[in-house]
Amino acid sequence: MLSNTSRLLTYLCAILYGILGTLLFLFPEQLAPVFAWKVTAFMTITIGGWCLGNAWLAYINARRWEWKLIYSSLIYLWLFGIGELIVLFLFRDKLKLEHPIAWLYLIALLINTLAALIGIFDYLRIRPSRQLSGPTFTKAQSIPAFAFVIAVGFLGLYGLTAQIGAPGTNAGIFPEVMSLFTLRSFGVFYFALALGVVPYFWDRSLNAVMHHSFAAYGLIVFITAAAFIYLGLFNFAERPGGLLYFGAYLIVGIPLAFAFRKYGTGR
Repeated sequence: MLSNTSRLLTYLCAILYGILGTLLFLFPEQLAPVFAWKVTAFMTITIGGWCLGNAWLAYINARRWEWKLIYSSLIYLWLFGIGELIVLFLFRDKLKLEHPIAWLYLIALLINTLAALIGIFDYLRIRPSRQLSGPTFTKAQSIPAFAFVIAVGFLGLYGLTAQIGAPGTNAGIFPEVMSLFTLRSFGVFYFALALGVVPYFWDRSLNAVMHHSFAAYGLIVFITAAAFIYLGLFNFAERPGGLLYFGAYLIVGIPLAFAFRKYGTGR
């Protein structure tokens, strides 16, 4: 398995994301004006949902800490931290670090990236096995994973490459107009989510995929909760694309709740 240093850094990610996410989720109106870049209250609470989801994911991975069980969700976490830090660097001229909440976001990403770099070094040094004993899922059961990667991966690539004014960027799906900074940040989040599931194209361990789903479930819960809190921003009659925003999380989240009851959470 990876080193204790990697594990401690993953726990530290859980703590930092937990504190950051709680503040952003509970006080979006107050913290939006002083965040690391120009965002609205709904964007702030959504980023808080990412952070709370990452906190749960990092905690459950560090607690279980068995490479063949947790590797795919660690891939997501590592890609998220590195990707979001790159976005900050590319838009550094728009970065605002006057308020402690902005520094906390930056520090969380720096620790996340450090955990990723040390984790990658550990993997290359140790080469832990991904073989996990236990039940496997069928090719038919892997169809949702393919569909998830295609749909979420498309959203990620679109967010990473689209320009302002392109279809869907002017409150067509997300109910508010995003800056390019915010659009790229959302793109990194979705693209990292998609790439984290790619290993299950060939890894058919049921326990591993259920752990990944359980670790990522916090993201679904908190981001969906944020959308319901700001439900008034959605105008489904004039902008029906907003239904896709809700539907994507509900279509994944509701069936997973039943799957956990039937198959467990990977342990």
